[in-house]
Amino acid sequence: MPDKSPKFYVTTSIAYTNASPHLGFALETVQADVAARYRRLQGEDVFFLTGTDEHGQKVVKAAEKAGQSPKDFTDRISGEFRRLAEVLNISNDDFIRTTDQKKHWPTVQKVWMELKEKGDIYKKNYKGLYCPGCEAFITRKDLAGGKCAIHHISPEVVEEENYFFKLSKYSKEIEKILEKEEIKIIPETRKNEMLSFVKQGLEDISFSRPRKDLQWGVPVPDDDTQTIYVWGDALTNYISALGYDKNSAKFKKYWPADIHFIGKDIQKFHCLIWPGMLLSLGIPLPKKIFVHGFINVGGQKMSKSLGNIVDPFKLAEKYGTDAVRYFLLREIPSAEDGDFTEEKFEKRYNSDLASGLGNLTARVITMAGKLKVKRPKLKPESENMKAINECWDKYKKSMSELKFNEALASVWELIGWCDRYIEKERPWEKGGNQEEVIGSLLLTIEEIAELLIPFLPNASAEILKQLRSQKTQPIFPRMQ
Repeated sequence: MPDKSPKFYVTTSIAYTNASPHLGFALETVQADVAARYRRLQGEDVFFLTGTDEHGQKVVKAAEKAGQSPKDFTDRISGEFRRLAEVLNISNDDFIRTTDQKKHWPTVQKVWMELKEKGDIYKKNYKGLYCPGCEAFITRKDLAGGKCAIHHISPEVVEEENYFFKLSKYSKEIEKILEKEEIKIIPETRKNEMLSFVKQGLEDISFSRPRKDLQWGVPVPDDDTQTIYVWGDALTNYISALGYDKNSAKFKKYWPADIHFIGKDIQKFHCLIWPGMLLSLGIPLPKKIFVHGFINVGGQKMSKSLGNIVDPFKLAEKYGTDAVRYFLLREIPSAEDGDFTEEKFEKRYNSDLASGLGNLTARVITMAGKLKVKRPKLKPESENMKAINECWDKYKKSMSELKFNEALASVWELIGWCDRYIEKERPWEKGGNQEEVIGSLLLTIEEIAELLIPFLPNASAEILKQLRSQKTQPIFPRMQ
């Protein structure tokens, strides 16, 4: 019997391999993971993709600086991103690399030829502003005070012969698509930004670079003097991983993407260029694009020059995987900028995880073990059941809107309710209905563990294990 489960295809952007992973990409990966895990719990057939973007001049320069070949360098950095997925307990189904000549390149070259056959790729001499940080030609609209608005560096004037993609041809159609929310951009503020940009009219974009200047990349299939540029290479990962070049069963099953998770610095590429490419190819558009903000450190942008890059590996080693996941998902507003300091992290850890979730679990299981209390069935009109149902309602609404911080806040409201219920009922005192109170608390904690499966998979499993055995040990030991 064929699987009738609804499909759900979710992706992260592919991380650029000019440097080791930092906390910003960890945020995006964890957000996508929560969406994937939640949909699996709904019985959906999920395919979750992440990976690395490994071509370009910045990678070549970073490799030279490290005294390695581009291949050795990207193998190492890509390996670090793959290891980060393991450390953060990410449930991805595949990991795509743009240097994969068997899996990725055939789709890139097929897309190129299809765009060309459609009459949407042409060659011309071009003189324009080039931002080394973006590794892209930019326009005056992309400048702030004469500098790139993202990288805050002055662009170079570059003149060369390139192939161009006719993005301007699709400008009006993309505008209508965004207005009608045929691609839903979350949050609304990002949609408005993209609409404001597209209403000015989209210009054709450089789609290749001379091979003499950029050899580290996919060659143009019918012109060995040119290398396919970032858009035609990196953006196609979302369909190359599905086997678009072979028109595979996987591609037919999972495309279009249900959600692309991306950072705000690359929203133009995903909300404007990618739809233009897909319209030219004649294949369906992604359903949603979720745009998250940046993580600042003590109010400042993370940057190598400031020396404030936060290493997610060290953070997970010190505090544990679920603690890192919790901070990213609770402290950082899902679609806005957030701030990290170690003080904030430890405060969240101690108050919410150690004193909150961990203490409640240990306290109730210890009392249950002493009194040999089992979990009862709760009546629908009971206080606990009402609190549980109210939590689930808020949680489901937040999850449907991808407001992960609000979903977690509703779970912690239920934890707070349990603490107040304990103080009111005082089940450690003799007399009164100890068994009913403690039993109902056991069931409520079980619900809390279920709610936390997409967010804190390890802690959730441990809580359920301790509920079964009625033996407790600290899940989140308090940090001194």
